[in-house]
Amino acid sequence: MNVADAMTPRTDLVTVSLPGTRDDVLTYLQEYRFSSVPVVKGEGDEEVYRGLVSRDDLIDKPDEDQLALLMRETPTVTPDTNLRDAAQVMLSGSRRIPVVHEHNGDALAGIITVTDIVAAIARGKVDTAAVCADVTGTDVNTVYTGTPLTVAERQLFFANVPYAVVLGDDGDMDGMLTEVDILDVARVVEGEDDTGDSIADQDDDWKWEGIKAIGAAYVPTRNVEIPAEPVTGFMTEDVTTVSRTRSVKEAAQEMITEDIEQLPLQAGGELVGIVRDVNLLEAL
Repeated sequence: MNVADAMTPRTDLVTVSLPGTRDDVLTYLQEYRFSSVPVVKGEGDEEVYRGLVSRDDLIDKPDEDQLALLMRETPTVTPDTNLRDAAQVMLSGSRRIPVVHEHNGDALAGIITVTDIVAAIARGKVDTAAVCADVTGTDVNTVYTGTPLTVAERQLFFANVPYAVVLGDDGDMDGMLTEVDILDVARVVEGEDDTGDSIADQDDDWKWEGIKAIGAAYVPTRNVEIPAEPVTGFMTEDVTTVSRTRSVKEAAQEMITEDIEQLPLQAGGELVGIVRDVNLLEAL
């Protein structure tokens, strides 16, 4: 099976265009719940592919507004690339790979994502006899139900994962929090602030700041602000889980049906691991 058989073609693809701003990207990520968006320049036959902008890029560069400085280069594949080869590229850290025409690397043919390959596994288009025990990660990122969402976002950031299993007072799993949950309630706010010696006032709720320390002058600020309420108000409570003996194909079907990217693995009613969608690619 080749990339062309699983990718989203250019005609169905959501993109952002140069010149543009972070607001354009945030709107698309919130509306379509994507993890990243391709960046193009020009239209029609003059269109060229320029890079990707992801949720992480918005977080890592909170004071950058220009799309051209937010985007980054990523590996690319062609429509004729074998799907298993594309999966190996994704395992190196790229969840969404732009697909460019073989005869013209600047022309965007589509995009292939981890979800596309998981869907192919779910439909039996890519054979694998693996079970969840073969691909489960035993390092599980967790957060307490009472943690402010602002702090939980930082925990996800430093753990470098897009999720956290939410634990209650008894240490049991109460829900799941994801980057998408946080992005859904994020908003860009603008105003003016006194830079002083700090990037935030002591009485302010924690926020991503866009202030440059240039003395005592008032300068425009751009912040991506999220609520400081406990994560319990934003998490998913009804969590789908899997067992060690569940097949990778069945896990893929659960992910596609429930529109989720990770499945906690339980044994004897206890949380023992996590199966992320990218883990399923290891079975190919």
